[in-house]
Amino acid sequence: MNDDIRPRQRIPISRAEPEHEHITTRPINPETNVEIEDSSEAISSSPAEFPRSEHEEVVPKPKRNLWHRLRRWHPTKKQRLIIIPVIIIIVIGGGLGVNKLLSNSKPHTITATIKVTPVTKPVVSQPATVPSTLTGLPVSPSVNQLPVTAVMIENSTDARPQSGLAQAGIVFEAVAEGGITRYMALYQDTSPGYVGPIRSVRPYYLQLALGFDASIAHVGGSPEAIQDIQAWNVKDLDQFYNGSYYQRVNTRPAPHNVYTSIALLNQLEDAKSNNTSTYSGFPRKTDSPTTAPTATSIDFNPSISEFEVHYDYNSTNDSYTRSVGGEPDMDVDQAGNETQVAPKVVIALVMQQSLEADGLHTVYGTIGSGQAYIFQDGIVTIATWQKTSNTSQITFSNTKGQTINLNAGQTWVTIVGSSNDVSYKT
Repeated sequence: MNDDIRPRQRIPISRAEPEHEHITTRPINPETNVEIEDSSEAISSSPAEFPRSEHEEVVPKPKRNLWHRLRRWHPTKKQRLIIIPVIIIIVIGGGLGVNKLLSNSKPHTITATIKVTPVTKPVVSQPATVPSTLTGLPVSPSVNQLPVTAVMIENSTDARPQSGLAQAGIVFEAVAEGGITRYMALYQDTSPGYVGPIRSVRPYYLQLALGFDASIAHVGGSPEAIQDIQAWNVKDLDQFYNGSYYQRVNTRPAPHNVYTSIALLNQLEDAKSNNTSTYSGFPRKTDSPTTAPTATSIDFNPSISEFEVHYDYNSTNDSYTRSVGGEPDMDVDQAGNETQVAPKVVIALVMQQSLEADGLHTVYGTIGSGQAYIFQDGIVTIATWQKTSNTSQITFSNTKGQTINLNAGQTWVTIVGSSNDVSYKT
């Protein structure tokens, strides 16, 4: 305790005695709300009755909040009888009010609009048509993924008129044996349903076909050609081993009666996994017919008269109508409809020509180079042909060494033994 603060002194108070009855009033303790038993200990709350010493410390009464007062409040029995029902009523009423509020409340639906932007894949545009690798004509891009199919077609007088020649992309013509010419027709753009009659193959045809990575359809071949098929890894469609893809018609006598269709040969190629061809075609250009033709009548003489070839230039459609053996060269379909063969480009290749050791089968110097005559647009271009290997493509160049582009469409190539076998006039 601090020495500067003196203890409180109790001061005696004289009280007057009542005149009549002595009444003792018990003070109530303000802290507990209970009467004080010993009246002599009661202290008046009046400041006037308790003068303080000048040194007495004045201690302020602590402030009590409602919660503090409630904790110290002790209700009487009467008060409890009143308060308890009121609390019950408040609790029940509050619960009913909350329940009503909850029952009347409706769920709040949030509607969100989500804008979905579709993701579009970039469309890679494919051209409607592209130039055919074989002919240069406009075709669907898928056509160039098809295999090139070569077919050996007979040209004896008993084989005429042939079928499928007018629809071929490129035709090679050369002497097979005994002065009789034979054709090798190449197909990729078109698929005629009747092609023939089909005959045997020779080594030079195999070499030309290899330049187009073509499968080749034939009925047997010379002994040399049969050996070369194995040695050169030719895509072989020999009728001897694939008879179900060919048919013998009853309108012609054997051996001039073997026919097929390009669709059947494509099935055979698929079965052999030869379903595409990788090669470089002839460079092509659009027609540019001259207004002053210099070669409108053309003659090739690869052999005897029955196989002489003649062309007449048709300026109207910039093509060349073909005749053979003095007669129009006609193509006939299975229904009997005939069409004259009329290629867009005509070429004569001058090649060294000889015979096999048997003295029967023709031999050509297919690998090498030589003179060529190219007829298109009503004029002739004297050129040089070249083929460097079995699988390389044959090429054409002018006197300046520049590549010669050919008109789009059918190209007919005839092999002759000498430049004297070629003639033309206006």
